[in-house]
This record gives sequence, structure tokens and C-alpha cells, in this order.
Amino acid sequence: MDEAAGGGTLLREAVTGERPETVLETDETARALARTLIREARFGALGVLDPADGAPFVSRVALACELDGRPVMLVSELSRHTQALRADPRCSLLVGEPGKGDPLAHPRLSITGEALFLERDTPEHAAARRRFLARHPKAKLYADFADFSFVRLDMARASLNGGVARAYAMGEEDLRLRDHPALEGLAAMEEGAVAHMNEDHLDAIALYAEKLAGRTPGNWRMTSFDPEGMDLADGDRVARIAFEPPLESAAELRPRLVALAKAARGEG
Repeated sequence: MDEAAGGGTLLREAVTGERPETVLETDETARALARTLIREARFGALGVLDPADGAPFVSRVALACELDGRPVMLVSELSRHTQALRADPRCSLLVGEPGKGDPLAHPRLSITGEALFLERDTPEHAAARRRFLARHPKAKLYADFADFSFVRLDMARASLNGGVARAYAMGEEDLRLRDHPALEGLAAMEEGAVAHMNEDHLDAIALYAEKLAGRTPGNWRMTSFDPEGMDLADGDRVARIAFEPPLESAAELRPRLVALAKAARGEG
């Protein structure tokens, strides 16, 4: 039995005679956890409806994330899940990696929504391509082939399991930074800011990864920014540094990076 979903509830009911609520009220802590699970995910389990018979079909896909938090995939026309999404865009996505011990004790997020194939030669396609390849650089070998497409998941709702007895029901407004005041400015400057950090400030990036994220040393590079944080990668390893508080404008990015570097050095 899935203890996080029901086993713990049944045990408490048997002992106390009371039946607690199984779905908690969504709060900012839960929203932050859900959005972090999406942004940190390199892979996920994609559920689609097989066009042959309508049966569920699940496969693993590589993931990145748009600036506002919507997941992005790179799919091949030869894949069964791509054929399914072409026929019916409704799908689900499970993110959240198990760690040590009981895999059901670790947070995971099940998202329901619709897949949108991004048209080539559009700003949306270019942004998705850049962010995906920053997370998965080896995909540069085939990302521009004619039979590959970038697909965005437009999220409708989600179920967050934050661990034992921590279940939340969420809507799109909990998962996506729609109409955030910093989005437009960050979209205009992100590519240049990421390139600048990777070219001139690898020492600061190493500090972020090792001192603030607690990762071991490596070839850490910046991959992306968003209003709530920044993402780093070292090969298959990822690290996320939260902005506390989140940025309210793109102009806050540079001083925030300087402040974080100082904090990592123990200067503030």
C-alpha cells in the first residue's frame, strides 16, 4: 500500500478512531515545493493515451523548464508517445526523483495538462530550445533534425505528494508564474546574463553550487534564471538556488547575484 497516499491514514484512523483530512490546504510552502520539483527535473514519466486503443501508455522523457515554469520536452516523431500526443494532446507528467530509503517518502508531483508542439522559427521555440539545450547539451546533436519537436506542457492541475501524509491538490495558478512582473525583463536579458556568468564568473558559480546548494566540486555552469531562482548544472547533476525573496524585476538580478556570491564567501 502507498503509505503516503493511504496507509498512514488508515493506521491513524485505526489507532485514534478519527479520520484526518487526506488532502491539505495548499500553502506557499507547498507551491514552492511543487515548482521546485518541476524546475529541477531532468527527466519525467510521461503518460499518454495510445491512439491504437485508447489505453494508457507511459514512457520516460527528458525535461527542461520555461521561464514561467511550464515543462518542455524534446520528442521524436518515431516515438510512440509523440504519435499519441499528435492524436490527443491530453497527458500527464510525473516528476520527483526518489532518494535514499523508502521511495514513497520522497516528494513527487503528478501534473495533468495538454501538450503543445512549438512551431519552428518562433520566439517560443527559440526560448524552449535554448533552455532545453542548456540542461541537456548532448541533445544539440539531434535537436534540429526535422523529425524532432519541442513540446510544452500547458498545465491544468496537479497532485503534490510531499511525503507521508502531505498531499495537496493544485491548479495551474499554483504551478506557473503567469503575469509575474519580472518575466518580460528576464526573458529579454536571460540569454546574455547566462553567457556572461559562464564566460566571466565561473568562480562565483562554483561558490553558488558548493556553498549555497551543498554540492561537491565540479564543472558547474549556469543554465537559467527565473524570478524565483537560478539553475546550475554539472553534467547530469543539477542544483537550484532560490531567490529569497523572489525577484520583482529583472533589474534586481545583478545585485542579487552579487549578494549571493558575498554570502557564499561568508562576507554577508
